[in-house]
Amino acid sequence: MNACQGCQGAAEKFDLAMAFQPIVDVVAERVWAYEALVRGPGGQGAAAVLGTVTAENRYAFDQQCRVAAITQAVAAGIVATGAKLSINFLPNAVYSPLACIQLTLKTAAATGFPADRLVFEFTENEEMVDTAHVATIIETYQRMGFTTALDDFGAGHAGLALLAKFQTDVIKLDMELVRGIDQSPPRRIIVEGLLALFARMGITAVAEGIETVGEYQLLRDLGVRYMQGYLLARPGLQTLPAWTLPHCGPLARRA
Repeated sequence: MNACQGCQGAAEKFDLAMAFQPIVDVVAERVWAYEALVRGPGGQGAAAVLGTVTAENRYAFDQQCRVAAITQAVAAGIVATGAKLSINFLPNAVYSPLACIQLTLKTAAATGFPADRLVFEFTENEEMVDTAHVATIIETYQRMGFTTALDDFGAGHAGLALLAKFQTDVIKLDMELVRGIDQSPPRRIIVEGLLALFARMGITAVAEGIETVGEYQLLRDLGVRYMQGYLLARPGLQTLPAWTLPHCGPLARRA
């Protein structure tokens, strides 16, 4: 498939490293996916890298992040784990879903990473210029067999109104809803309601930003199966870090 005009204009090069943080299936006690988090070449934080992204180089950045995520995850050993790879993408950088996915597919094939283990995640914090276009991206990716995820749900430009316009396979609850949930009845009530809503819509919930045993235990009691946060594992720069569950101590990486 020929690249679109926007794709053909992507010339700027970024020097990117990726950090990988596990999203843990706390019931099966295994990593469900590793999220690729962009870093500078020396491990500089995401803000330093994202600060260089403009409307003119956004497409190049998005494409190079996808390539770096796949190649560095494969180099770190993700294929043997059986886990998925969650890649953050910029919907506003996708001109044509089918055309703009070609480099990603080529990279997966070249590195031996199964394309059906790719998760494409975007944040609610990015303003949606054209929600109909975002819905088309999601529907296209789902038809191609990818998992789609909406990050930071409960923060950003929209909430339930956005969910009414399109439905991803996974929704990640924003850490502001998770923080101190075991000490906050309002947060618990809100999350309980969201979990019931997601279940009715066939959407998988991920709780992110887990930092305390109390948060972890309360969310498990509410039926949350997939969790991510410093309590379980910090991101590993170009490595798949070891992870822990509060009730079983340190665990080595495993499928």
